[in-house]
Amino acid sequence: MADLLLELFSEEIPARMQTDASKQLEDAVTKGLKEAGIAFETAKNYSTPRRIALHLTGLPLEQPDVREERKGPRVGAPEKALEGFMKAAGVASIDDCQTVEDKKGAYYVAVIERKGSKTADVIAAIVPEVIRSFHWPKSMRWGSGSLRWVRPLHSILCTLDGAVVPFDVDGIQSGDVTYGHRFHAPEAISAPTIGAYLSGLEAAHVVLRRTERKALVWDQATKLADAAGLEVTEDPALLREVVGLVEWPVVLMGSFDETFLDVPPEVLITAMRSHQKYFAVRDPKTGKLANKFVFVANLKADDGGKAITQGNERVLRARLSDAKFFWDQDRKVKLEDRVEKLKDIVFYDKLGTVYDKVQRVRAFAREIAPIVGADPDKADRAVLLAKADLVTDMVYEFPELQGLMGRYYALDQGEPDDVANAIRDHYAPQGPGDKCPSEPVAVAVALADKLDTLLGFFAINERPTGSRDPFALRRAALSVTRLVLENDVRIGLLKLFQRIYNQWLDDADIVRQAAFQLAYPPDPPKSGIHEADAELSRQETLRHLLSFFADRLKVYLRDKGARHDLIDAVFALRDAVGNPPDDLVLIVARVEALGAFLDTDDGKNLLAGYKRAVNILRIEEKKDGKAHDGAVDPALLTEAAEKVLHSAIEAANADVAKALEAEDFQSAMAAVAKLREPVDAFFEGVKVNDADEGVRANRLNLLNQIRAALGGVADFSKIEG
Repeated sequence: MADLLLELFSEEIPARMQTDASKQLEDAVTKGLKEAGIAFETAKNYSTPRRIALHLTGLPLEQPDVREERKGPRVGAPEKALEGFMKAAGVASIDDCQTVEDKKGAYYVAVIERKGSKTADVIAAIVPEVIRSFHWPKSMRWGSGSLRWVRPLHSILCTLDGAVVPFDVDGIQSGDVTYGHRFHAPEAISAPTIGAYLSGLEAAHVVLRRTERKALVWDQATKLADAAGLEVTEDPALLREVVGLVEWPVVLMGSFDETFLDVPPEVLITAMRSHQKYFAVRDPKTGKLANKFVFVANLKADDGGKAITQGNERVLRARLSDAKFFWDQDRKVKLEDRVEKLKDIVFYDKLGTVYDKVQRVRAFAREIAPIVGADPDKADRAVLLAKADLVTDMVYEFPELQGLMGRYYALDQGEPDDVANAIRDHYAPQGPGDKCPSEPVAVAVALADKLDTLLGFFAINERPTGSRDPFALRRAALSVTRLVLENDVRIGLLKLFQRIYNQWLDDADIVRQAAFQLAYPPDPPKSGIHEADAELSRQETLRHLLSFFADRLKVYLRDKGARHDLIDAVFALRDAVGNPPDDLVLIVARVEALGAFLDTDDGKNLLAGYKRAVNILRIEEKKDGKAHDGAVDPALLTEAAEKVLHSAIEAANADVAKALEAEDFQSAMAAVAKLREPVDAFFEGVKVNDADEGVRANRLNLLNQIRAALGGVADFSKIEG
């Protein structure tokens, strides 16, 4: 058995692309080998800034021989059929085929035997094609060649069992040579085997394994900070990126003027990590930032890194000077005075400017504020100022600080804490790991902002489709779901959507109002010109949005272990006017109670009884051509079991209605559970299809009462099992 060693050596590969590229190389090469029938034992990929590499073990030196029997046409088949078969099978004459008998007669079989090729020859065919078809997020051509690669490709190392696998890609000849660190050891290194490759790179100041570089960086950084009585701020994303920037990591510490500490710490951290890839350092006793930073060099300098540190300090000083200038200048203009400038920022061409959005959200926030226990005036104030930091110099330079800088400016200008916090938090939560706002004003503002976005894009028919969601509406709906559930907000979404939608039409300027009414007019247009735009009515739009929330709720609850079919069973309920449930808190409470009930023996058996009743009804109703949904006549109840069941259903209906009125879903499930024994007894002792047609119809009506009784709790037809 042999080893395959493959390395593609180039100019520096962007850090964010390295891991995916090395995995892509592994997947493409191993797929090609498997398709060629060549097995291997293990595969391991590597990446550094200047190389992606692959090591496979346990390869045979030759492909296995192939023997294939291909069935052909019947003996005596037309000449054209025989010719087609011979051509496909690669045989010159039908006499070269075998004749085989079966029950239907004789037919031809071509026996195809192929001698296995040398594995090196197979690799020499696979690898060039992998390189030429390699996918990079961005690629380039250089010189006079036609090959596209992320950066100029310099060399290809490819060996099998220590011998070079010869091939050529765009003038680059494969070999058994690699190269070490750009500055410490740029000379060629002979590396025909994995052992020589690993040891040669290590001696040439290249740490090949990404995990080893990561451990080295963090270990050096923490020791360096600890020696100064400080600690490095943890930043996994930055650590991953830095590891992709160096082949021989050397961690150093620099410092900056203490006066910069007057700038908000988030600004300092962002300036350090986003532009310079530096780690911030803090005092573990106070938790405050120190005027130090940790960075990673890609070489070990003769002066211990003194000159490198000084150079990085100069660069950071310029960055922080800009940040401090922005901080000082931005505070000279009040946020409220910046709001007018939001008219110059388009939110979306069909939905107006950011200023328009702010005015709409102000009205929505006032409606939502009492529901979440917030002061409407504070919610209105927070919305007015929430987007104003978009036109500050700081946020222009550091867009990721939007909202956060608004909070700092608001506090500096004397706004109440909860208003300032709402400005910071109104974008949150932005992902599953993001903290959800809990202060009432922040919750009101965040909900109003996201609901406006959702309803706006749905109203102009810009909804997510498949994997396409350019406006992140799924994320917005999931954020609303979290805001509602994690803060126990009792809110009827459908009614709120209706009020917000009406506010849209009331407040919209003539252009946007025309766009809205064109897309969703109260009545279909008579001319038929805009029929495609009028596909959904206004009310249907709102219900479609609620259905969209149902899907997001499934995602949210599925992540917490809930069953999707139970969510469907609850969402299938309808009120007196046909609307689905829209109180997310109650929906979740009902789903949880339903799940707990179905985990019991009573729940499982009652579900089985329900399905049996529904199946009988479906068959008989189809046979009779009518629904059996009439009232049960007590006088026709002749069997004890059916009398008991009828009484039990009436009692359960009363108890369920009382429990649902009190929003006590556990009690509602307990009331339904009492039907388990009467239902079981009915099916054991009563014949539904009685010879007496009146008795039969009455018993079918009784089965329908089972369906109706359980339907008050959830649509059990949606439940699996």
